[in-house]
Amino acid sequence: MFKLVGILVTLALSSLIVFAADAPKTGALGVSADLTKKKTSVYVLPVHDEINSPTLYIVRRGLKEAIEQKVDVVLLDMNTPGGALDVTFDIMEALEKFPGQTITFVNTDAISAGAFISATTDEIWFNPRGKIGAAAPVTGDGKDIDKSMRQKIVSFLRAEVRSVSEGKGYRGQVISAMIDEDYELKIGEKILKPKGELLTLTATEALETHGDPAQVLLGAGKASDVAALLTAKFGAGNYEVKHFEVTWSEHLAKYLTRISPILLGLGILALYVEFKTPGFGLFGVTGIVLLAIVFLGSYVAGLSGHEPMLLFAVGVLLVALEIAFFPGGVVFAVTGLALMLGSLVWGMADLWPNEPLSIAWSGDAFVGPVQNLGFGLLFAVVFALALARFLPKGWFFTQLAVGQAIAGSAQNAGVAPELGARASSLVGRTGVAVTGLFPSGQIEIDGRRYEARMEVGAVPPGTTVVVRRKTDFNLIVERAEAAL
Repeated sequence: MFKLVGILVTLALSSLIVFAADAPKTGALGVSADLTKKKTSVYVLPVHDEINSPTLYIVRRGLKEAIEQKVDVVLLDMNTPGGALDVTFDIMEALEKFPGQTITFVNTDAISAGAFISATTDEIWFNPRGKIGAAAPVTGDGKDIDKSMRQKIVSFLRAEVRSVSEGKGYRGQVISAMIDEDYELKIGEKILKPKGELLTLTATEALETHGDPAQVLLGAGKASDVAALLTAKFGAGNYEVKHFEVTWSEHLAKYLTRISPILLGLGILALYVEFKTPGFGLFGVTGIVLLAIVFLGSYVAGLSGHEPMLLFAVGVLLVALEIAFFPGGVVFAVTGLALMLGSLVWGMADLWPNEPLSIAWSGDAFVGPVQNLGFGLLFAVVFALALARFLPKGWFFTQLAVGQAIAGSAQNAGVAPELGARASSLVGRTGVAVTGLFPSGQIEIDGRRYEARMEVGAVPPGTTVVVRRKTDFNLIVERAEAAL
């Protein structure tokens, strides 16, 4: 009896095990695993109009965001007539850094540089009216390149395309036919492009099959728009999309980045002029503003993080400490300037998420920023030397600096008591500005010159001023007209 019960229990348990093995997997709440499957995340980047530096900025920033957010697929929504070759190579290199899948949607043109960029991605999809090709190199204004130089460039481009097209069917051959008019595209016995012309394919032609076994020439499929493409590839409801948005401030940052070396040079030059003139005025403010534009422009463009900004702030603080509390000590000022310049280089460096700093230093990430900084410093030095040589003899410099030595002793802290008393007696007296007060300079009263400062505003040389009070360092004055 017990033996029979044991056999029945064993059979029942076996049936349950077999049923469980064959049953669909469910979660803790009995929900099918198919219903809880993670959706494919897709990041859509626009590659529109001419390929230039702003385009590179958009692609790089978008790829960095996609890496940080662990996106599965980056899709390039492309409609371009082509553009700069060097920028194209940078975009191709950036795309190779993305660890997930990359797709190009030709919507509707991928001409010249657009064809190169498309060749780098894993798949190429087409709008029904899409076109790709005509990728021969030309000059910036669209003219033909010298024959010998063109041959060198074409040879390099074909090698570059072959390197990124390995294992992708006919892609390397097709892009080569778009680059080189002397290249004959022949598959089997069929000539698809004879010598003497460049290849440009429509969406239908790109999806034709050739060879034995038959393979699609270039494309992965057709779709009317991005949503249709993703539905065809991943299935309805199986993906989530995020579109890259370019704001007005980001547009501004792109163009500021392009002129940052000039702004950097002008900023350093303005600070040099400020140090050569009495007081603190227009040139100091201009220099600080220009350097801030260089730094913040790079930050807004997404090429730096908060660490460079912190480093820049520490540098500014050290310089301020030198000026306010340790004048002539040099150490704080030199250290502060070094930190400020270093933060500018760091802020302009193209660093990728999760990339060790040792790898960044071994590559080219800091080459461009260092070159920009060097150009800015050279610009400032050259023009500073010109100013030092020519401006002291001109009218402009005489409005900024003292033209001759001040007669007599100083009237402030550290001088004889009788001279201090004399300076105190000048309150309420009228004088004439010998130099421009912007806001500091010199005035003359009874044939004697004194250091003076406008409390509000500035005045040119020859302006009548009234002394309002005395400090340990100078006389505080205002316009005579304002005193009435």
